[in-house]
Amino acid sequence: MWFIRAAYLALFAFGCITTAKPKLADKFKDFHTKSLSSTPLRLDDKIYDDLTTGPRNYTAVVLLTALDARFGCQLCKDFQPEWDVLSKSWTKADRRGDSRTLYAQLDFADGKGTFQKLMLQTAPVIYLFPPSVGPDARAEPIRYDFTLGLQTAEQIHGWISRNLPAGSYQPPIQRPLNYIRIVIVTTAVLGLITFFSVAAPYILPVIQNRNLWAAISLLIILLFTSGHMFNHIRKVPYVSGDGNGNIVYFAGGFSNQFGLETQIVAGMYGILSLATIALALKVPRISDPQSQQIAVFTWGGVMFFMYSFLLSVFRIKNGGYPFHLPPF
Repeated sequence: MWFIRAAYLALFAFGCITTAKPKLADKFKDFHTKSLSSTPLRLDDKIYDDLTTGPRNYTAVVLLTALDARFGCQLCKDFQPEWDVLSKSWTKADRRGDSRTLYAQLDFADGKGTFQKLMLQTAPVIYLFPPSVGPDARAEPIRYDFTLGLQTAEQIHGWISRNLPAGSYQPPIQRPLNYIRIVIVTTAVLGLITFFSVAAPYILPVIQNRNLWAAISLLIILLFTSGHMFNHIRKVPYVSGDGNGNIVYFAGGFSNQFGLETQIVAGMYGILSLATIALALKVPRISDPQSQQIAVFTWGGVMFFMYSFLLSVFRIKNGGYPFHLPPF
């Protein structure tokens, strides 16, 4: 009797083993077939449990989200296109199921029980369920939280690839062509080409004007020699006060400076440069002697008064400087 009983037990155990493997294979095949027609798989509480519990010889990546406007999850809406790109491109490249990876999605409106069971207070959240049988089996799922805000499909793809079994197939992401962007860019390029072809006779003489580039170069030189970069590096205030309700335009010392001070100094340098250029180039070309004499005194006076003001500013910066030039 004991021999017969032992034989029955052996046959029963063998039957369980032989029937479990086809059932496990059929489970993945069933979900994979559904994903080929619609991916990511749309879940509810029952399908979620069927997909993630029990023996698994596959990997399931599940996005738990809340897309309904009632829940006000803007991050869920922003991430949804990236999730669709990732899941569709993966499934399209792996139609035979070589990676044994399924992509699914559970919305809060369809899976409140699952959200409560997982004690989720925020969304979206991604759970990766590794195989529970075989050499790469793991008992607990791996969770991904969006602590850094919106993530791209490429970033999530990298995280999933790092957590898949070693040597598994990992299809690359194939983003669909953005035809709207192509049309916009093409239209913009054609519009610019048309504009420049029509406006070139009017624009080229301005661009090729030597005086224009000389003026731009002079302005840049004056701006940077007066301390513009110092203001950006030190984040200096524009002006300051003296404690008595008055505005201070110049900061004492060579290591301090105000924003308005830079503009005033650049203006002084510009006026001095203009006076020098006028005396050296413009005044000698005046044919009338009387007009030329007036121009000399005028530009000479401008240079004298501006240089006097420049020395007074320098004395503010360096209190020990002994020289000055009237009237400042």
